[in-house]
Amino acid sequence: MKNLKTLERLQQVHNYIVNENTGSPKELARRLAISERSVHLLLERLKEMNALVCYCRKRKTYYYCEDFELRITISVTVLNNNEVTRIFGGSYFIKAPKTTIHIA
Repeated sequence: MKNLKTLERLQQVHNYIVNENTGSPKELARRLAISERSVHLLLERLKEMNALVCYCRKRKTYYYCEDFELRITISVTVLNNNEVTRIFGGSYFIKAPKTTIHIA
């Protein structure tokens, strides 16, 4: 669930940046109910995806210096007993991946 929450926050930060209404790092942290450090970590994740994120002190907002698009899609499929293999005294492994996460 931690990874899903991170993806959700990443999408929220992206939306604020696209709309150029993030506010200061402190304000953005308050909006997302996270620490300022977590805001900076999320911005680093975006930069790792080659997003050119800039900050305007005058407008107090982050913005993309170049076009950047982020799409996060999560798909969940319920498996029945025939799709799960029981291995090693109770450990379960899925035969085929049923969850897809696309980050573009």
